[in-house]
Amino acid sequence: MGALAAGGAFKLASAAPPENAETPRTVGGERDPHCVVTGQTKSGKSIMVSHAPLKPLTVALMPGIEFYRLWGSDSTPTLPSDGSPSPQPQYFPPKNGFRFGMFTLPPATSTSAQPSPSSALVQELEQKLPGVLQAMEPNHSGMHATDTVDFDVVVFGEVVLELDDGAEVVLKAGDCVIQNGTRHAWHNRSGEKCMIAFSLVGAGRKTVPT
Repeated sequence: MGALAAGGAFKLASAAPPENAETPRTVGGERDPHCVVTGQTKSGKSIMVSHAPLKPLTVALMPGIEFYRLWGSDSTPTLPSDGSPSPQPQYFPPKNGFRFGMFTLPPATSTSAQPSPSSALVQELEQKLPGVLQAMEPNHSGMHATDTVDFDVVVFGEVVLELDDGAEVVLKAGDCVIQNGTRHAWHNRSGEKCMIAFSLVGAGRKTVPT
């Protein structure tokens, strides 16, 4: 599955802002997020390749949670770039790959999947967010660990980060986390929606003796 931005549609644009640019829309007092992608022409001129509102992905197994798959690659990028997206077969990157995106949590939720899902619901999740279900621990709500170093920033709202042994920290807008491949879960115990932006860098993992 390729990078997803503006519903997967990328429209080439000139360096000048388009005359018919879409007016920003607000939902519940919050402006819809937009994504600008830049690139270079063959002559080396920098241009805006796309500028559009983002359309979230939703899955029935995680009701109310919105996912934005924005950009990424399974290998080190090469410059100059014309701004074309790279394929992303899996939600999480492999070693030397990276991902950039965002997700929102509605009030009173955690990043967990429903127990005993039907095959149709599993198929939907695997199609839209390949690899996410496999990373989730079935017996611990929302707990997961990936072979990545994650850079997380709370855009708005409030979220609780849970680690091993019940260790928790409350994060608010502007707070950030550097997640070094550790087992964790996200919980929104507030009365407002929360958005988190993230960058994931694929890493190797050594086997730790027990």
